[in-house]
Amino acid sequence: MSETPNRRVLLKLSGEAFADPSIGYGIDPLTVHRVADEISEAVATGVEVAIVVGGGNIFRGVSQAAKGMDAATADYMGMLATVINALALRDALENQGVITRVQSAITMQELAEPYIRLRAIRHLEKGRVVIFAAGTGNPFFTTDTTAALRAIEIGADALLKASKVDGIYDSDPATNKDASRISELSYMEFIARELRVMDTTAVTMCKEHNVPIHVFDMTTPGNIVRAVHGDQIGTVVH
Repeated sequence: MSETPNRRVLLKLSGEAFADPSIGYGIDPLTVHRVADEISEAVATGVEVAIVVGGGNIFRGVSQAAKGMDAATADYMGMLATVINALALRDALENQGVITRVQSAITMQELAEPYIRLRAIRHLEKGRVVIFAAGTGNPFFTTDTTAALRAIEIGADALLKASKVDGIYDSDPATNKDASRISELSYMEFIARELRVMDTTAVTMCKEHNVPIHVFDMTTPGNIVRAVHGDQIGTVVH
């Protein structure tokens, strides 16, 4: 493990990585429970973990219905998808004995706490995991931007972007077999290259508040624990 582990991290989980691999959407219980196992292991070492989870795995299943829909309405549907994932992850974490709170940017008092910054920080200080759901509560903002915003608000030492890609490449590895992975780059290099792993708004916010971004593959067992502890895996943007 790293000699100087992060004290408090914001873990951004790809909703699409939760998808049932047989159909490409929905929730795969095995993946959710594996992720919960790794988060539980990280929390047991004293690291404070907050989470933002995407909703691509849920929203993909209704994306055809959203075609031609008002953009703001479609975004609100996506926000509700993140709540479904947050509740699934909370259940898996609680089954591991990890006390977890879901805070939603859209009020739904029967399901989650409202997002209150100081309450979230207090939960983290008590060793609880906090899952931020429903994005920022506003349309036209991605869950990457939500993750950057929440990381800044809670004073996270790093933003960990966990997806199905093992880092940032100089070109799209899906179309270019000679693409090479970049282990480290600056915020400005990321923005200048117009890399699409994360939206520019989120990277700009992290730059302004000096929050390093770690991009890594969450589908490899053990990677979440390694990333939370500050090990150099994937790509670091700082």
